[in-house]
Amino acid sequence: MKPLKKEDIKQEVFDLYDDYAHNRVSRRLFMDKLSTYAVGGLTVASLLSFISPDYVKKIQIKPNDPKLKSEYIYYDSPKGGGSIKGLLSRPADTKVKLPGIIVVHENRGLNPHIEDVGRRAGLAGFISLAPDALTPLGGYPGNDDDGRELQSKRNRDEMLEDFIAAFEYLKAHPECSGKVGVVGFCFGGWISNMMAVKVPGLGASVPFYGGQPTEDIEKINAPLLLHFGELDTRVNEGWPAYEEALKKHGKEYKAYIYPKANHGFHNDTTPRYDREAAELAWKRTIDFFRKKLA
Repeated sequence: MKPLKKEDIKQEVFDLYDDYAHNRVSRRLFMDKLSTYAVGGLTVASLLSFISPDYVKKIQIKPNDPKLKSEYIYYDSPKGGGSIKGLLSRPADTKVKLPGIIVVHENRGLNPHIEDVGRRAGLAGFISLAPDALTPLGGYPGNDDDGRELQSKRNRDEMLEDFIAAFEYLKAHPECSGKVGVVGFCFGGWISNMMAVKVPGLGASVPFYGGQPTEDIEKINAPLLLHFGELDTRVNEGWPAYEEALKKHGKEYKAYIYPKANHGFHNDTTPRYDREAAELAWKRTIDFFRKKLA
């Protein structure tokens, strides 16, 4: 059998995986429904293997990259989960204080992909902190299925407090300039939006396909850069009302909807990845942070 390509997979399979990845269907129901697409030489095993993340081959910046100084640290989150672990990354040869970026994971904890994104931010000239909201439950368990189950056991607002505490930690870090922004993906996109509401001193916020706040939008001070995938109808349905509120209150924002891109299009470990959209969105993100956190 020839290797599968993204074009071989029906959009319904990506939508089904999205439902499963966000706990809207059980694994049993997911597998049952997936079997209906195992036709024409496709097997359930091959479909599952293709749509599952590949953390071994897809890492862009290795943990031991000599251009970076990366280490795990712990910081206090008294209103959240207590002591929280995070990956702190910055250029190895920096001699000046750097602007900071909080990197917020999806709904499965600090997996290898988000650690990689944190290192990418460090390599771009920032000091980044990628926390693991699963720390109180033992941390990311090594696979996304168990990670999703663990994260579902934590209170969402307490996890928000963990990332607000990360902002305070990074802002006060001796290697940080004191100007700090946030970027997050999926659940992390919601966190990024909510931090814009909750943190008056936030320097910039970049939600990737994140859920939107419906209250206190007038409290937002940070400029927003929002990324959406055109095919991500679940998340996108809340955007018109959010945009209307941002306009009503005179907030600074810029939004991009990437054609034919799915939810999770920035994650290069799964076939939902859209290289052109992801690279453009990341370039826009880094340029935005360089401008707003200068």
